Amino acid sequence: MQDISISTLLDMTIGLASGHNDDERFNKLLDAIRKAIQCDCIALLRLQGDTLIPLAMQGVTRDTLGRHFVISEHPRFQAICHSKTPLRFDANSPLPDPFDGLLLDYDGELPMHACMGLPLIYANKLLGILTLDSLTPNIFDSIPLRSLDALAAIAASTLKVALTVSQLEQQAKHVQQRLEELNEEVWERDSSDIIGTSIAMQRLNDDISVVAPSNFTILIQGETGVGKELVARKMHLLSPRRKQPLVYVNCAAIPENLVESELFGHIRGAFTGADKSRLGKFALADGGTLFLDEIGELPLAAQSKLLRALQSQEIQPVGQDKVQTIDVRVVAATNRDLKLEVNEGRFRSDLFHRLSVYPISVPALRERDGDIPLLAGYFLEQARRKLGIGQIKIAQQALEQLSHYNWPGNVRELEHVINRAALKARAKSHPNERVTLLLEDIDTIDMNPISDTGYSQMTAHKQNTHQQNLNLGTEPDLEPDNLSLKEATDNFQRQAIVATLSTSNNNWAQAARHLQLDRANLVRLAKRLGIEVTKQVKTHQ
Repeated sequence: MQDISISTLLDMTIGLASGHNDDERFNKLLDAIRKAIQCDCIALLRLQGDTLIPLAMQGVTRDTLGRHFVISEHPRFQAICHSKTPLRFDANSPLPDPFDGLLLDYDGELPMHACMGLPLIYANKLLGILTLDSLTPNIFDSIPLRSLDALAAIAASTLKVALTVSQLEQQAKHVQQRLEELNEEVWERDSSDIIGTSIAMQRLNDDISVVAPSNFTILIQGETGVGKELVARKMHLLSPRRKQPLVYVNCAAIPENLVESELFGHIRGAFTGADKSRLGKFALADGGTLFLDEIGELPLAAQSKLLRALQSQEIQPVGQDKVQTIDVRVVAATNRDLKLEVNEGRFRSDLFHRLSVYPISVPALRERDGDIPLLAGYFLEQARRKLGIGQIKIAQQALEQLSHYNWPGNVRELEHVINRAALKARAKSHPNERVTLLLEDIDTIDMNPISDTGYSQMTAHKQNTHQQNLNLGTEPDLEPDNLSLKEATDNFQRQAIVATLSTSNNNWAQAARHLQLDRANLVRLAKRLGIEVTKQVKTHQ
């Protein structure tokens, strides 16, 4: 028997590198070995606990590949596993061969006359064994031990790499499946259906259906509480990226000095406090969708870096020289007028145009004729489940009250009103009694009925309340020819705050809730507008 040549070992290595999967790689390994060593059967087995499991076999019946060999039941396997070097069995060895009678193309109990086993050891750990059998006695005796050691080392390395790759693939598959399951759970738990059949909502759904399958950057515009995040989630669900992550970022909640790190990540030691490397939101959303809520709050310094990421699909973590390529679809949302922000110098015009490839406008609730009863029913059912109520309904008078309110806080305000009303109604009801939301359960203080004919009538209502309850002297001139946009805006905010304070008996907390503002922010805004409250409300023009 000739020595195993260098070219044979090279063929083994090349064959391993060219395989597309474990089965192909393992069989290429066996092919290369059989070219150098004549044998009737060859088997590669992996150690799992106290059992040897076939990974690849040649020369034996196909069913052998499905067998699991308990080591203690097969003395030859046991001897190979306990050896540190290749082991050749004598032709007259009394130890039974596990493959006797299993040779391909041979019937009957044909015994093997030559058997050799190689323990596959990697980093002092037994991974498995390689066995060769032949009907020709002593055929393996002339092979140098050094060649067998080299063969065993290559086979062990191959097995280690294959097992590691398989483990990583299984982990990646598990993570991917888990991600898909979590996404499905989110969609099932927080339905992505957009409730409403009004003409305005039909237009919105049409826009979503058109743009969702694309990779276009989307800008979602709309007032606070209209459901911009829900629109973003539905677009992700209807896109080819639906099985990949949807990562949410509230741009308004990120401190200015941490925006770049939050979006693009950082490496350890990049700045004080960076004790470990951290992935940014873009990297987390790679392959999926990144939802940038309140994009209008992003500082100018961060806007330029965001523009680069959108243009080149490249990011650079803080403190890292290397640029990373990413595949992210960006969906942004804002309740600001970004055109006005551009004109005022607070938002980059190039970023605005990059974001608004396909702008989508979400209608305010007051523009959605006939949708309030549907939304009320949806939120009632949610409240029923949360509160453990058997059945809940809403009285017609209460529903009319909801339908004639102008909803400055939009859908979010409606949800909160329904939840509060459900709590009140349940508290008054007897156990196991059907709960009914009555007119008295609706927050009448914060919900003075307003005609649903438009926002202008809501403004007129506040102005009338202002004039009737306050002695403020001459009203400011709101004619656009006489005032700048900023002055007109300040006057409107001043009137709205004064009117709300009046109806709230100068209770700042109550006024802030009604205006959908934080109390401290309302106080600061009022101070800037020259409003102060003593025994009566005054303004300083």
